[in-house]
Amino acid sequence: MTKTKIKLSRNTLSVFKNFASINSNLLIKPGNMIKTIAPSQCLLAEAKVEEDFPVEVAIWDLGQFLGVVSLFDEPEFEFNDSYVSIQSNNSSVKYFYASASLLTVPKKNLSVPKFTQEFELTHSTFSELTKAASVLQVSDVEIKGENGIISMTVSKKNDPSSNSYSVEVGECNDDFSYGLDMGNLKLLPGDYTVSLSDSIVSKFSHSTIGLNYYIAVEKN
Repeated sequence: MTKTKIKLSRNTLSVFKNFASINSNLLIKPGNMIKTIAPSQCLLAEAKVEEDFPVEVAIWDLGQFLGVVSLFDEPEFEFNDSYVSIQSNNSSVKYFYASASLLTVPKKNLSVPKFTQEFELTHSTFSELTKAASVLQVSDVEIKGENGIISMTVSKKNDPSSNSYSVEVGECNDDFSYGLDMGNLKLLPGDYTVSLSDSIVSKFSHSTIGLNYYIAVEKN
C-alpha cells in the first residue's frame, strides 16, 4: 500500500467531534463516507467528507483520538493498515486501531422511506428551542402541522399541565403530529432541511455540507 499523508479539514474534524457526542466508537470505511449510530439505535448520522480514507480505521474512543489530534498544530495523518501516524513539525504519535468487531456501528444501509412533509429549521430557531427546553426542564419535542402551519413544541409529553414552548417553522397542506426526544437532536450547528415520513424515520439534512441525520420519531 502506498502511504499518503493527508490533512483533515476543519469540517471533517467538526463532524468527528459531533459524532463523538453520538457514539464514542467510530468505524471509518475506505472512501469518503463516514457513518455512526447511537447505542440506542434511535439516531444514525452520515457525512460525506472531503478526504478519501485509504484503509478501514476503527476507533474505540473517538474523544481520546480527538484529544490526541489537538496536541498538534496542523497535523498530517498517514493511515497504515493497523495504525495512523499523526505528525506535526518534529513530533508524532502512533495511534493503533481497535478491533472493528468490538465497535457499535451501523450494520446495514438504511432503507430511506418516502418523505411526505418538509420544512426548514434554522440554526437560530433550533438554538431557541434548545434553550427553552433547558429552561423549562423538558425533553420532548412535537413537530405538528395544523391549520396550514408547521410548529415545533418542547414540553413534557403525557403531562397536560406541562409548561411548553412553541415556534412556527413552516407551512403545510395536511395535519400531522410527530414526537421525538430532544436528546436525539445531536446536530452540528447550521441550518437544516427536515423531512418527515409516515414511518418512524425523520431526516435532518445540513444546508452547506453533506451531513444527514436519521432520527426515530413517533407518529401521534
